[in-house]
Amino acid sequence: MYQPPAFKEHDHAAMAQLMRACPLGLLITAGASGVIANAIPFLYDPEPAPFGTLRCHVAKANGQWKEIGDGLEALVVFQGSDHYIRPNWYETKRETHKVVPTWNYAMVQARGIARAIEDKHWLAQQIRGVTTMMEGGAPDPWSVEDAPEDFIASQIKGIVGIEIALTALDGKWKTSQNRNEADRQGVVAGLSQLGDPAAEEMAVLVAGTLKGHA
Repeated sequence: MYQPPAFKEHDHAAMAQLMRACPLGLLITAGASGVIANAIPFLYDPEPAPFGTLRCHVAKANGQWKEIGDGLEALVVFQGSDHYIRPNWYETKRETHKVVPTWNYAMVQARGIARAIEDKHWLAQQIRGVTTMMEGGAPDPWSVEDAPEDFIASQIKGIVGIEIALTALDGKWKTSQNRNEADRQGVVAGLSQLGDPAAEEMAVLVAGTLKGHA
Protein backbone atom coordinates (compact mmCIF):
# COMPACT_ATOMS: atom_id res chain seq x y z
CA MET A 1 0.00 0.00 0.00
CA TYR A 2 1.27 3.47 -0.90
CA GLN A 3 2.08 5.08 2.45
CA PRO A 4 3.11 8.76 2.64
CA PRO A 5 4.53 9.24 6.16
CA ALA A 6 1.86 11.80 7.12
CA PHE A 7 -0.91 9.24 6.60
CA LYS A 8 0.67 6.14 8.18
CA GLU A 9 -1.11 4.87 11.29
CA HIS A 10 1.20 3.19 13.81
CA ASP A 11 -1.27 2.54 16.64
CA HIS A 12 -2.32 -1.13 16.67
CA ALA A 13 -5.21 -0.30 19.00
CA ALA A 14 -6.61 2.15 16.44
CA MET A 15 -6.28 -0.45 13.69
CA ALA A 16 -7.98 -3.09 15.84
CA GLN A 17 -10.82 -0.67 16.57
CA LEU A 18 -11.37 -0.06 12.85
CA MET A 19 -11.39 -3.79 12.06
CA ARG A 20 -13.97 -4.40 14.78
CA ALA A 21 -16.11 -1.42 13.79
CA CYS A 22 -15.97 -2.35 10.08
CA PRO A 23 -15.63 -6.15 10.13
CA LEU A 24 -16.57 -6.75 6.49
CA GLY A 25 -13.12 -7.27 5.02
CA LEU A 26 -12.08 -7.98 1.43
CA LEU A 27 -10.20 -11.30 1.47
CA ILE A 28 -7.66 -11.39 -1.37
CA THR A 29 -5.58 -14.40 -2.34
CA ALA A 30 -3.52 -15.39 -5.39
CA GLY A 31 -3.43 -19.13 -5.98
CA ALA A 32 -3.60 -21.57 -8.84
CA SER A 33 -6.75 -19.92 -10.22
CA GLY A 34 -5.28 -16.43 -10.08
CA VAL A 35 -6.33 -13.51 -7.89
CA ILE A 36 -9.58 -14.03 -5.94
CA ALA A 37 -11.35 -11.43 -3.78
CA ASN A 38 -14.41 -11.95 -1.57
CA ALA A 39 -16.10 -9.67 0.97
CA ILE A 40 -16.41 -11.58 4.26
CA PRO A 41 -17.11 -10.55 7.89
CA PHE A 42 -14.12 -11.24 10.15
CA LEU A 43 -13.48 -11.68 13.84
CA TYR A 44 -10.22 -10.09 15.01
CA ASP A 45 -8.28 -11.64 17.90
CA PRO A 46 -5.24 -9.62 19.12
CA GLU A 47 -3.44 -12.84 20.06
CA PRO A 48 -0.81 -13.87 19.42
CA ALA A 49 1.11 -10.60 19.63
CA PRO A 50 2.19 -8.49 17.89
CA PHE A 51 -0.37 -8.71 15.05
CA GLY A 52 -3.05 -11.20 16.10
CA THR A 53 -5.37 -13.49 14.15
CA LEU A 54 -8.33 -13.08 11.79
CA ARG A 55 -11.08 -15.70 11.58
CA CYS A 56 -14.04 -16.04 9.22
CA HIS A 57 -16.13 -18.64 7.42
CA VAL A 58 -17.25 -19.00 3.82
CA ALA A 59 -19.72 -21.16 1.93
CA LYS A 60 -18.36 -24.53 0.83
CA ALA A 61 -19.38 -23.55 -2.69
CA ASN A 62 -16.89 -20.65 -2.52
CA GLY A 63 -13.75 -22.09 -4.10
CA GLN A 64 -11.40 -19.64 -2.38
CA TRP A 65 -11.05 -21.91 0.65
CA LYS A 66 -9.79 -24.73 -1.57
CA GLU A 67 -7.15 -22.40 -2.99
CA ILE A 68 -6.10 -21.58 0.58
CA GLY A 69 -5.85 -25.21 1.73
CA ASP A 70 -3.27 -25.73 4.47
CA GLY A 71 -1.52 -22.42 3.86
CA LEU A 72 -1.60 -19.50 1.45
CA GLU A 73 -0.59 -15.87 1.78
CA ALA A 74 -3.64 -13.64 2.16
CA LEU A 75 -4.42 -9.93 2.29
CA VAL A 76 -7.56 -8.59 4.00
CA VAL A 77 -8.60 -4.96 3.42
CA PHE A 78 -10.84 -3.22 5.95
CA GLN A 79 -12.39 0.06 4.78
CA GLY A 80 -13.30 2.58 7.49
CA SER A 81 -14.71 6.09 7.16
CA ASP A 82 -14.28 7.84 3.82
CA HIS A 83 -15.53 11.00 2.12
CA TYR A 84 -14.94 13.28 -0.85
CA ILE A 85 -13.20 16.55 0.09
CA ARG A 86 -14.17 19.72 -1.82
CA PRO A 87 -11.48 22.29 -2.77
CA ASN A 88 -13.89 25.07 -1.79
CA TRP A 89 -13.54 24.08 1.85
CA TYR A 90 -9.83 25.04 1.94
CA GLU A 91 -8.69 28.46 3.09
CA THR A 92 -5.90 28.09 0.52
CA LYS A 93 -8.52 28.19 -2.24
CA ARG A 94 -9.44 31.75 -1.24
CA GLU A 95 -5.78 32.73 -0.97
CA THR A 96 -4.17 31.20 -4.08
CA HIS A 97 -6.69 28.91 -5.82
CA LYS A 98 -3.90 26.28 -5.89
CA VAL A 99 -6.07 23.40 -4.68
CA VAL A 100 -7.65 20.26 -6.10
CA PRO A 101 -10.27 17.79 -4.86
CA THR A 102 -9.26 14.68 -2.92
CA TRP A 103 -10.75 11.76 -1.03
CA ASN A 104 -10.14 11.13 2.65
CA TYR A 105 -10.33 7.65 4.16
CA ALA A 106 -9.20 5.32 6.93
CA MET A 107 -8.10 1.80 6.00
CA VAL A 108 -6.36 -1.23 7.45
CA GLN A 109 -4.59 -3.88 5.40
CA ALA A 110 -3.87 -7.13 7.25
CA ARG A 111 -1.49 -9.74 5.83
CA GLY A 112 -0.74 -13.26 6.91
CA ILE A 113 -0.85 -16.97 6.17
CA ALA A 114 -4.36 -18.36 5.81
CA ARG A 115 -5.50 -21.94 6.34
CA ALA A 116 -8.88 -23.59 5.74
CA ILE A 117 -10.64 -25.31 8.67
CA GLU A 118 -13.45 -27.87 8.37
CA ASP A 119 -13.68 -28.83 12.06
CA LYS A 120 -17.34 -28.53 13.14
CA HIS A 121 -16.49 -27.48 16.71
CA TRP A 122 -14.27 -24.66 15.42
CA LEU A 123 -17.04 -23.59 13.06
CA ALA A 124 -19.67 -23.64 15.83
CA GLN A 125 -17.47 -21.37 17.94
CA GLN A 126 -16.87 -19.10 14.94
CA ILE A 127 -20.54 -18.54 14.13
CA ARG A 128 -21.28 -17.87 17.80
CA GLY A 129 -18.47 -15.32 17.87
CA VAL A 130 -19.75 -13.49 14.79
CA THR A 131 -23.30 -13.54 16.17
CA THR A 132 -22.20 -12.09 19.51
CA MET A 133 -20.17 -9.39 17.74
CA MET A 134 -23.09 -8.24 15.61
CA GLU A 135 -26.06 -8.92 17.91
CA GLY A 136 -24.53 -8.07 21.29
CA GLY A 137 -25.64 -4.44 21.28
CA ALA A 138 -29.21 -5.09 20.14
CA PRO A 139 -32.09 -4.71 22.64
CA ASP A 140 -33.38 -8.16 21.58
CA PRO A 141 -30.19 -9.99 20.51
CA TRP A 142 -30.57 -13.11 18.41
CA SER A 143 -28.43 -16.08 19.46
CA VAL A 144 -27.51 -19.30 17.72
CA GLU A 145 -29.56 -21.15 20.34
CA ASP A 146 -32.72 -19.40 19.05
CA ALA A 147 -32.61 -21.66 15.99
CA PRO A 148 -33.23 -25.46 16.07
CA GLU A 149 -30.07 -27.42 16.84
CA ASP A 150 -30.44 -29.68 13.80
CA PHE A 151 -30.89 -26.63 11.56
CA ILE A 152 -27.66 -25.04 12.85
CA ALA A 153 -25.87 -28.37 12.38
CA SER A 154 -27.01 -28.49 8.76
CA GLN A 155 -25.84 -24.90 8.21
CA ILE A 156 -22.40 -25.73 9.63
CA LYS A 157 -22.07 -28.57 7.12
CA GLY A 158 -22.31 -25.97 4.37
CA ILE A 159 -19.44 -23.72 5.49
CA VAL A 160 -15.66 -23.81 5.87
CA GLY A 161 -13.59 -21.73 8.28
CA ILE A 162 -10.55 -19.64 7.43
CA GLU A 163 -7.96 -18.57 9.99
CA ILE A 164 -5.22 -16.08 9.16
CA ALA A 165 -2.13 -15.83 11.35
CA LEU A 166 -1.21 -12.20 10.77
CA THR A 167 2.34 -11.18 9.95
CA ALA A 168 1.67 -7.48 9.29
CA LEU A 169 -0.87 -4.74 9.97
CA ASP A 170 -0.75 -1.53 7.92
CA GLY A 171 -3.02 1.40 8.71
CA LYS A 172 -3.59 4.45 6.55
CA TRP A 173 -5.54 7.41 7.93
CA LYS A 174 -5.70 9.95 5.08
CA THR A 175 -7.47 12.71 7.00
CA SER A 176 -6.07 15.99 5.62
CA GLN A 177 -2.84 15.84 7.66
CA ASN A 178 -0.98 17.23 4.62
CA ARG A 179 -3.07 20.44 4.70
CA ASN A 180 -2.36 23.45 6.92
CA GLU A 181 -4.40 24.12 10.05
CA ALA A 182 -6.77 26.60 8.39
CA ASP A 183 -7.49 24.19 5.54
CA ARG A 184 -8.24 21.38 7.99
CA GLN A 185 -10.58 23.62 9.95
CA GLY A 186 -12.35 24.38 6.68
CA VAL A 187 -12.67 20.67 5.92
CA VAL A 188 -14.21 20.02 9.34
CA ALA A 189 -16.67 22.87 8.86
CA GLY A 190 -17.56 21.79 5.32
CA LEU A 191 -18.13 18.17 6.28
CA SER A 192 -20.16 19.14 9.33
CA GLN A 193 -22.57 21.15 7.19
CA LEU A 194 -23.46 18.17 4.99
CA GLY A 195 -25.52 16.49 7.69
CA ASP A 196 -24.85 12.89 6.71
CA PRO A 197 -23.28 10.23 8.97
CA ALA A 198 -20.32 9.51 6.68
CA ALA A 199 -19.41 13.21 6.59
CA GLU A 200 -19.73 13.48 10.36
CA GLU A 201 -17.44 10.49 10.87
CA MET A 202 -14.76 12.01 8.65
CA ALA A 203 -15.17 15.42 10.31
CA VAL A 204 -14.32 13.78 13.64
CA LEU A 205 -11.19 12.18 12.18
CA VAL A 206 -9.98 15.43 10.61
CA ALA A 207 -10.76 17.35 13.81
CA GLY A 208 -8.48 14.92 15.64
CA THR A 209 -5.50 16.25 13.64
CA LEU A 210 -6.04 19.84 14.79
CA LYS A 211 -3.81 21.43 17.43
CA GLY A 212 -5.22 21.32 20.92
CA HIS A 213 -7.86 18.73 20.00
CA ALA A 214 -8.49 16.39 22.92
